[in-house]
Amino acid sequence: MSPSRWQKLRDALALPDIGDDLLQQAFQHGSYIREQGLAPVLSNQRLEFLGDAVLDLIIAGALYHEYPDLHEGLLTKTKAALVRAGSLARAAEALGLGDYLLLGKGEDDSGGRRKSSLLADVYEALVGAIYLGAGLEATREFVLSHLDVAGAVATQAEHRFDHKTALQELVQSHARQLPTYKTLASEGPAHDLRFRVEVSFMGTPLGAGEGASKRKAEQQAAREALDRKAEWLPLLLKRLHRNGAEPPPR
Repeated sequence: MSPSRWQKLRDALALPDIGDDLLQQAFQHGSYIREQGLAPVLSNQRLEFLGDAVLDLIIAGALYHEYPDLHEGLLTKTKAALVRAGSLARAAEALGLGDYLLLGKGEDDSGGRRKSSLLADVYEALVGAIYLGAGLEATREFVLSHLDVAGAVATQAEHRFDHKTALQELVQSHARQLPTYKTLASEGPAHDLRFRVEVSFMGTPLGAGEGASKRKAEQQAAREALDRKAEWLPLLLKRLHRNGAEPPPR
């Protein structure tokens, strides 16, 4: 006897022994329920509701215990990044959950298996099903094996870092002048402009960057300058010394 659809899913994702009925409900979209004439409560929306809360608890707990030095603001931003629809949809796509979705014909024909909203919903519903069928620890193991908590922490910390301020402080530790930023180009349609900015000091280019706004482009330029400081900083220090520039007060 060939394995059932849901046994294949359990095997593919190394899921605990959750009943077929519970797994099927996690994948039953409202369009399928309506088409089959089933009760609305049999769609995956209730499991999605539960999974959303369980997911919040697991991610919050992991961040709290594994990153004791993170303040509340960064904890909140990192959790939001991990549980937002786009992140969950990417996880669902990587796991192939769209292949198991039960959709009405119209939803299926319109590409429902690839829709980010449906993929995010089914991920949350599956989390809810694992929680009901196998408990919190099994659910925690599933979630933390597929959502990159460490990567999200690193990304949020990187976004939080102010490269412009760091570059300014570096330069001002050696001279009174400030680095200057110049917009080199702004390209693209009005709704999707890209800016290219160069940062320089005393006429010497230090770095360049691109971004969807001047602020983001300036941050990227400052980041590049900081990454390349071993190249330009010794040369500028020699130039400052040669010109007799007055160092900043200590």
